Amino acid sequence: MPAWMVTASMVGFGSMARDSGVGLDIALGSSLGIWGLPGQVAMTELFAIGAPVLAIVVASSMANLRFMPMAVVMMPYFKGDTRAMSWRYFIAHLMSINIWSVFMVRGPVMPQAERFPFYLGLSFVCMSGGAIGTVLGYVLAAAMPFYVSVALVFLNPAYFVFIFSSVRVRNCLIAVVVGAIMGPLLHQVTPDWGVPITGIVAGSIAFGLDRLWSKRA
Repeated sequence: MPAWMVTASMVGFGSMARDSGVGLDIALGSSLGIWGLPGQVAMTELFAIGAPVLAIVVASSMANLRFMPMAVVMMPYFKGDTRAMSWRYFIAHLMSINIWSVFMVRGPVMPQAERFPFYLGLSFVCMSGGAIGTVLGYVLAAAMPFYVSVALVFLNPAYFVFIFSSVRVRNCLIAVVVGAIMGPLLHQVTPDWGVPITGIVAGSIAFGLDRLWSKRA
């Protein structure tokens, strides 16, 4: 399922990239190099308006900055495996929310020696799907309505909600519920900052309530 979601989302991105005047080589390179839809969408939008390369690099990097805390949480599970630690920067590059969420469910219960091969297999399948989806979307852009392309791009975030909602951890469930309520409201007030503010506030509320209930238990 993660691979199918990535493929469908990248079909939307490939179509968007072509409509924005981005070449297939750059679109495919961004899927393999940036490997994060928010960063890729930022790159495409800035490229379309002729922004400087430095601005595109900074915007794409900032959009994918969310991967840093995810990597900090995930990497300790590879400690003790010399192969994995030798390739730790490559592991961090391959990581996406799809891959991270699946690994964080399956990886911790696996024997240490099986985690790195499992992670690589999962990553290569998802990344291959992303590359194929980018090419398909780019080629089929002329036959794909705009709203279909946008819907496919947003299919992946919708899938993330289901993933995090299925996690039987109280703070994650609280964050999803609070974020679902606050996100649309804050977007009406400040479209540019609604998402990061929602993430910070919803996450902080979930952390605080979880700590409070844990002390009372």
